[in-house]
Amino acid sequence: MEDIMSPQLDAQTRLTASTAPLAHLSADSAGQTRETREDSPVAVAADDLPYDDPGHELPVLLADLPEIPAYDKVGPLDARALSKTLFARLETLAEGTTEFAYVRNTLVELNLALVKFAASRFRSRSEPMEDIIQVGTIGLIKAIDRFELSRGVEFPTFAMPTIIGEIKRFFRDTSWSVRVPRRLQELRLDLAKAGDELAQKLDRAPTVRELADRLGLSQEEVVEGMAASNAYTASSLDAQPEEDDSEGALTDRIGYEDHGIEGIEYVESLKPLIAELPARDRRILSLRFTANMTQSEIGEELGISQMHVSRLLTRTLNRLRKGLTVVE
Repeated sequence: MEDIMSPQLDAQTRLTASTAPLAHLSADSAGQTRETREDSPVAVAADDLPYDDPGHELPVLLADLPEIPAYDKVGPLDARALSKTLFARLETLAEGTTEFAYVRNTLVELNLALVKFAASRFRSRSEPMEDIIQVGTIGLIKAIDRFELSRGVEFPTFAMPTIIGEIKRFFRDTSWSVRVPRRLQELRLDLAKAGDELAQKLDRAPTVRELADRLGLSQEEVVEGMAASNAYTASSLDAQPEEDDSEGALTDRIGYEDHGIEGIEYVESLKPLIAELPARDRRILSLRFTANMTQSEIGEELGISQMHVSRLLTRTLNRLRKGLTVVE
C-alpha cells in the first residue's frame, strides 16, 4: 500500500526519538485508562513508556517513518496524511511489541483533535471538560484498534461516531436525573466505596451507623447521601424489564386507578371517625356492613323498628361523609 505523505512535511526526514509520543496509552478490556502525566490529555501508564529518554534510538523497523513535529503544530490535512502512513505500518507490526505500541500511541496523539472537537459538542453539560475528553479518548483508542485501511474510509469519518458514542454512553451511565450539590455527589461516591469495603468485611450490607463510623460522618449525613443517590439515575418509563415473566414496560403498569388501594385509604381515614361515634351507631354499622344484615334484621337485633334503623344509619353515614371531606 502506498504511503501518503503530508503535503507540508519532508518525506525524506526520519522519525526521531525527540519527536516520539510522550506517553504510552493503554486501555484494558473494560475501557479504563491509567494516567501518570498531569500535562497529557491522554491517560498513560508509567511502566509502559517506551521512550522516556530523548537520546534513545528508535528501532530499525521505524527508521523509515516520516518525522512527526510537535502535535499542536500538525494541521488536519497533515494529521490525516500521517495517520494513513502510520495505519499502513501498524498493520505490519505484531501487537504487543514496542514498535506497535509506539505507532499506536502516535496515532492517538495525532488524532486527539477529533476528541476535542467531539467533546466541544457537550460543553453545556455540567461534567468537567477534562473528564469528557478522557472518555472521548477511550473512544478514539477503540476506533484506532478497529480501523482498517482496506475499507477505503477516512479515519476521521470512521472514528467520530465511536468517539461521540463513548461520550454519550458516559453521560447515560453517570448523569444525575436531578441536579444535586457537588457535596452530595462526592458523598455518594464515598458511600459506595465504603459500602463495598464493609460488605466484603462483614459479609452483609453495612448499617447506617457503620457507614457513618467508617466515613466519620453523622448518621443524618449518611441518610442524606443515600437519598441523593436516588437522583443518580432514572428509570425509563418505556424500558422493558429484564425478567421474562414481567408485565411489560413500567408505563404499562402505572397510571391506572387501583380501586382496592382507594378502599384501603378510605378505611384508614374512617377509623378515627368511627371511633368517635356513639356505641349504638357503631353497632349498627358493624351489623350492616360487616355482618351484612338487612335493616329489618338489625331492628330485630336491637329491638327497634326498621324505620328507626334507617334514620340512624342515614345520619351516621352523613356524619362520616362530612368527616372525610374535612380530612381530605
